[in-house]
Amino acid sequence: MSFPLSRKIVLATGNKGKVAELSQLLSPLQINIIPQSEFDVPEVAETGTTFVENAIIKARHAAKITGLPAIADDSGLAVDALGGAPGVYSARYAGSNATDSDNIDKLLHSLSGIAPVKRQARFLCVLVYMRSSEDPTPIICQGEWHGEITVERSGESGFGYDPVFWVAQKKCTSAQLTKEQKNALSHRGQALQQLLVKLSDNVEKAGE
Repeated sequence: MSFPLSRKIVLATGNKGKVAELSQLLSPLQINIIPQSEFDVPEVAETGTTFVENAIIKARHAAKITGLPAIADDSGLAVDALGGAPGVYSARYAGSNATDSDNIDKLLHSLSGIAPVKRQARFLCVLVYMRSSEDPTPIICQGEWHGEITVERSGESGFGYDPVFWVAQKKCTSAQLTKEQKNALSHRGQALQQLLVKLSDNVEKAGE
C-alpha cells in the first residue's frame, strides 16, 4: 500500500547523533528530519514490554504533539546466558539514573564465571515510522547484530555496551570500529537500510 510521504518527519529522540545519521541516510528522498526537541516534545514513559511497543509509544507521542509523521527507535542488548536480559531495560539495567559504565559493570558482574563460549549476545533495534498518531499500520523495521560479551572493556568509540560487544568478523569490540564500519554492520544500520528501502518504494509508488 502506497501513501504520500511527508517531506518533514520528526525524529522521536534528543540524540543528535541519531538525527545526523538518519538525515544523511534519507537525504536521497529529500526528507527533512527534525528532532523532537525543536518542538519541545517531552519524554514519554516507555511502558512497553517489547522494543516494538516502546518504539510505537515514542513515535505516536511525537506525531500527536507535532502533527507530523514520526520515526522512533528502541534498541537494546539481549544476552543468551541471562535469558535475554537486559533487553528493553538495557538503558536502565543498573537503575533509572544509570550511566553506560554502570550498566556495563552490572552486565560483567552478572556474567562473571560464565565461559567465553556461552557469552553470546545480540544487539536489537526496532525502527517505527508512523504517518500520524492514529496510523493503524505503521512501518516497522528490525535489525539484529550478533556477537559475544567480553570479560573487560576495549575501545573508546560508540556508546552503551559497545566496549564489551565482541565483533568476531572484525576481531574487535564495537567500540573499536570506525563509524562507517559500525553503520555497515550494526543493528541500527540494518533497520535504517530497511526503512530507506520501504520509504523509497512508497515515494516511487506515490509518483506513479
